[in-house]
Amino acid sequence: MTAFERERQTLRNMVAIYCRGTHRSPRGLCDACLDLLAYAEQRLERCPHSENKPACKDCAIHCYAPERRQAIQAVMRYAGPRMLLRDPLGALGHLLRRRPNKKGSPS
Repeated sequence: MTAFERERQTLRNMVAIYCRGTHRSPRGLCDACLDLLAYAEQRLERCPHSENKPACKDCAIHCYAPERRQAIQAVMRYAGPRMLLRDPLGALGHLLRRRPNKKGSPS
């Protein structure tokens, strides 16, 4: 699985956890979360950093519109800790990929 595929899957999992926990939509994702996920996946596909992509919060280029950035940050704050219960291997892999290397920049 490529870095983009892993990131896309992590994004989908996090939005699903957030929507289920906060919006309690009876059928999968609510319209607002579907829209946010589509926007985030579009931003991911257009990322100029290719396979050496840093985490969005560490990137010098901010691809997200300010209101969308706040929305995705809320999703990540809510879903991040809950990922350990839903997808422990995926969550640990995500944390290890985000771990800074010896020079202080993300690996």
